[in-house]
Amino acid sequence: MRNSLIGLAFLAGFGPAAAGEIASAYTELDLGRDCAVVAVAGPDDGDWQDFVCSGWRGYPVLLSTADLRSSVFYGFPPTGNRPFETFAGFNSVGSRIEWRIETDGDRSTPFATIHRWTVDGAEGQRTEVLVVARIGQLDKREGCTVGLVAVPGNPGANEAARKLADERARSFACGTDRPVEVGRLPSFGGAAIGRQ
Repeated sequence: MRNSLIGLAFLAGFGPAAAGEIASAYTELDLGRDCAVVAVAGPDDGDWQDFVCSGWRGYPVLLSTADLRSSVFYGFPPTGNRPFETFAGFNSVGSRIEWRIETDGDRSTPFATIHRWTVDGAEGQRTEVLVVARIGQLDKREGCTVGLVAVPGNPGANEAARKLADERARSFACGTDRPVEVGRLPSFGGAAIGRQ
């Protein structure tokens, strides 16, 4: 169960976000239609590719693949290295991204994404996980994984992911705060990549 009980207790202890109105918007992630290859491994450089994809209203989605694993950065990346956050097991990302958007007057700003991943486990078992991420803004290019919500056995997974996004993503300190884990999850971590 690792941090599942901590994650549930953490979520239960948070109050409502004190900000503008929050709603969801959805975009599709289709490599053949919505993405362009921006870097690829050379002949003796392993097996990796980097894509830039269209997101919500000009916010990019940066997808990197290496060794049958994916890493996604949502929004505007920092200059230089960005984290390659992924699961230890082989994995893939879903085609639909949920963007959590705060509207205050006539200004709408996406601050978090919720994206369904499929992760291979032992003996061919596959697990679905909702990955909640902070979006990198144009003025402050800080984005990273905020939390992980296991889907199997959790009929309220979508609501838990939205609650986590709304109450945690805007104040989350990438590189310092530890992602919240809800449910039984495959191993997740990150390392810096420098191909962007």
